[in-house]
Amino acid sequence: MNTGPLAYRYARSLMQLAQERGELETVREDMLLVADTCANNRDLQLLLNSPVVRADKKEKVLGRIFGGKIGQMTERFMNVLLRKGRESHLAETAQAFQEAYRRDKNILVAEVKSAVALNDSARAEVKRLAEQRHPGQSIILKETVDPALIGGVVIRIGDEQVDASVSRRLSDLRRKFSENPYIPEI
Repeated sequence: MNTGPLAYRYARSLMQLAQERGELETVREDMLLVADTCANNRDLQLLLNSPVVRADKKEKVLGRIFGGKIGQMTERFMNVLLRKGRESHLAETAQAFQEAYRRDKNILVAEVKSAVALNDSARAEVKRLAEQRHPGQSIILKETVDPALIGGVVIRIGDEQVDASVSRRLSDLRRKFSENPYIPEI
């Protein structure tokens, strides 16, 4: 998801308020729920982005979805977004909050793609290598399985990527063979 500057401003404001009131962990859990719910519910996204649906209807729908599941501060924050006409930014604000939280707590997310699910020893080795490369940071692994890799792993931490997949190696070989000047033309 492409997160804009508006979402970061709202996320930072919510984070500062939550820190001041000692509710940071509660709000983080709430924003995880909001981000997950928005990401997995296309109808909710369409509703929040719709200029036709009035704010009071959106507030009722959000109340039914999140009522009793989120804290008072998060509920008030969502109402502020509704009053300001910024409800379409709810999902990206929840995502921006997670990023701000991780940055504040020195947590890095390492996205690991592999052809098959990682076993415990491989998972520990990837985590060790990531911690070695980023000392002083806590590493959280986000694993996905992609059979197209054929074998090996692709690890992405922020802007850095290490591609040790078989499909990448085959692609490199294909490129080298195509550049071979000793192959006679027919």
